[in-house]
Amino acid sequence: MRDQIDMTPALLDYVRDVSLREDTVLRELRDDTAAMPDGIMQILPEEAQLLALLIRLTGTRDVLEIGTFTGYSTLAMARALPPGGQVVTCDVSEDWTAMARRAWQRADVTDLVDLRLGDATATLDTLLTERGPASFDLVFIDADKAHYPHYYEQSLALTRPGGLIVLDNTLWSGRVVDPTAQDADTQGVREVNETLLKDERVDVSMLPMADGVTLARKR
Repeated sequence: MRDQIDMTPALLDYVRDVSLREDTVLRELRDDTAAMPDGIMQILPEEAQLLALLIRLTGTRDVLEIGTFTGYSTLAMARALPPGGQVVTCDVSEDWTAMARRAWQRADVTDLVDLRLGDATATLDTLLTERGPASFDLVFIDADKAHYPHYYEQSLALTRPGGLIVLDNTLWSGRVVDPTAQDADTQGVREVNETLLKDERVDVSMLPMADGVTLARKR
């Protein structure tokens, strides 16, 4: 059995040349974000395109995103929504999300995005009160890793049966298998991965793409 193919820069360029459908707004937002000191946090464009495809495949109308950053994934998902759909996205940074707002405005999706600034745990509790349980079709978790286990449990309560939870960075640059990596972020990713394996409330698949993408379908 062949192992995962090594993704060389040339091969990644090829993948993008033959499959990435990225317009000017998305491309410029990705370039501007990459030039930032924290640009490494940006989602890969092919992963954002996968999220958009999942939204269309599942008929998703209501999306919850935990971790907005500069809004690339938010934009990709908002554009994939059917009429009446919405992305509720959570972040703590006014600077990062100001950049996101400008891109959303250029792409004419501002009316499709509900940005919530503040602590994500508190925001998710508020959403549970406001909208009730099982009120989202798809949840994308891409925020601080130390709180992943808590975000997952809150997301599960907010996701409808048959809905999808997508967790980013579940391989965490390989640190999940490094016994010397005992920081809170790595421990949080390990914990949520172990929980997902045993959790009979979901069907689960971890994809060895990007930095690890895990799909969990709520039963």
